[in-house]
This record gives sequence, structure tokens and C-alpha cells, in this order.
Amino acid sequence: MLDHWLDWTLDDRLPTQRSGRFASGSYTFHALGVMELTPKTPQPDAHCCIFSAAIHGNETAPVELIGAWLSALEAGVITLGAPVLVILGNIPALRVQQRFIDTNLNRLFNRDLSDSGAEPDRARELMAAVDRFYAAHAERPKLHYDLHTAIRDSLFPRFVVEPFSQTATTSDQWHWLAAAGMQAVLHQHQTSWTFSHYSKHYHQAQAFTFELGRVAPFGQNDMAPLAPMQALLTALSQGQAPARQAPDKMTFFQVQHELMRQAEDFTLYFASDTPNFSCFEPGTRLAWDSVAGDFIVGDTPLYVVFPNANVAIGARAALLVSPSQAVN
Repeated sequence: MLDHWLDWTLDDRLPTQRSGRFASGSYTFHALGVMELTPKTPQPDAHCCIFSAAIHGNETAPVELIGAWLSALEAGVITLGAPVLVILGNIPALRVQQRFIDTNLNRLFNRDLSDSGAEPDRARELMAAVDRFYAAHAERPKLHYDLHTAIRDSLFPRFVVEPFSQTATTSDQWHWLAAAGMQAVLHQHQTSWTFSHYSKHYHQAQAFTFELGRVAPFGQNDMAPLAPMQALLTALSQGQAPARQAPDKMTFFQVQHELMRQAEDFTLYFASDTPNFSCFEPGTRLAWDSVAGDFIVGDTPLYVVFPNANVAIGARAALLVSPSQAVN
């Protein structure tokens, strides 16, 4: 049953039987692409976990990762010991392998959202699902791993974005992420209404956005580098302590500037396929905007992450970051 969930989701249908059991727990299909797993024997130190993917529809490796984990649960290879909410976000975009249909879903997770349309409606549905799940497990520590892949190459192919929030990240998380094969950490500098930020901001969860390599069609992802990440998801879903490594194995960055597109006349002065974390030296002209003028690197080098000149006016065209001290 669990290993057919992705097929049903892509086929835009829910089975008549909306709940059932497997060897170590039970499942409930709350909505298309939203499934809750409840352990038969909850472990005392387990988190309540949200694992989400396909918030952008062309990011298939995380979907395959979740699919492999669900198949192992179905087969009894692993045992469920923690409550888990599994989410596939932008189903229409996932079907056609596009980043989104009308607008970027991963900028809409704000309780004050007033936009109309399919993706805003999906954001409201997912926010409500998160609220219900965390309320049902209020006694447990909350966790949300939102799994993505990047649209470009990266000098650190596997990295994690820590949302800006007053909720501190625990030391355990850094040790777990290092053991899960994360190569870099990017600390956000201000609020950004992403899905992981929603859980951290409104529910004080330990929450992150993961970039797990580059986008590729289903069946063309190299899953071998993601084995440590699957081991982390497995341990958390079993209610067990994950593997640990020293955080200094990762490179830490802090956002220094968010480069916004403010006008139709806008240019990034570097190649469109520039990898994430490429370094630009002081004095380098990075961008021009007919409203904002030139952006030139100041006294210290800056590294570019998520550059994209083809965003809507008022949207982020790049993050500019600098190395920061490792967290222990």
C-alpha cells in the first residue's frame, strides 16, 4: 500500500480505503500527497517528523528517496517508531516536471497569505496539515526536513539552508547533518516564507531546506551520494538516535545580501550556469538594475547562491554569502 502512494498521487487519485495498517504502524491519507504514519510502538525519544518533497515539481531525487524509505517500511525492513507526516507538495508541477505552474509555491507559506490560485490554495492546505500534525503530537520535539534539488551545479552539491528564526538550532542537528553527507550550511539572514521556515517560525520546529544535488528526471538521479541522508530519515522515523559526525566537516556560510530584481531592465554580469558558491572578488560588478543601479562587491569576497536573472520583478535574483564560523 505505502509503495503505491506515489503512483496514486501522480495519477491524481486517492484509494477508496483512506487508512490502513502495515507491520509496524498505520497510515492515513489526509489529502492528495499528504500521508500520516503512526507507529504501533512509539519510541520514547522519537520526534514528530515531517518529511516533504516536490515543493518544486522538477525535484525528483527527494521523491525517489522518500519512495525507497516507504518501500522499506512496507516490506518490514525498517520499523516505524515515530509519527511522520509525509508530503509531496506541488503535484501538478511534479506530473509535468516543471518547477511550478503559475507561481513559486516555496514563497507562499505565510498565514497572512491572501493570493488566489492553485498554488496559494495548496500552500494553505499544507499549512493546515502541518498545524494539525504538530498539534496532535504537542508533547514531542518537532522536526521538518524539506527536501529539494537545485536547478544548477554547486561547488557543494549537498547543502542545507537554515531558516531565519528566533528558534535556535540544536547541537544535535549539526552533528546529524554532517553525518548525513551535507557539505555546507547556509544561514538565512531574514524571513523568507519557505515551507521549512513555516514550521520553524510558527511551531518552533527544528527545520531545514535541503539541496540534494541537481535536478534530473525520474530514474536519472544518482542516488548513491544520498545514502547517508536516507539513513538519517530512517533513524528518525524509527525513533532512534541518528549517526553523528563533527560539524566542522561542513562549510558554514552567512547571507550578507539578497539581490532583488527591481525593474524589467535587469542583468546579472556572470554566466547563467555559474555554480552555487562561486566566489567573486572585491570590485566585481555582479548586477545592474535600472532602478537600483550597479551592485559591486565591496571590501570582502562574496559567494553567489541561487542566482536566477529570470525572476519576476520584486523577487530574489541571488543570495550573496560569506563564510562564517562553524557551529559545534
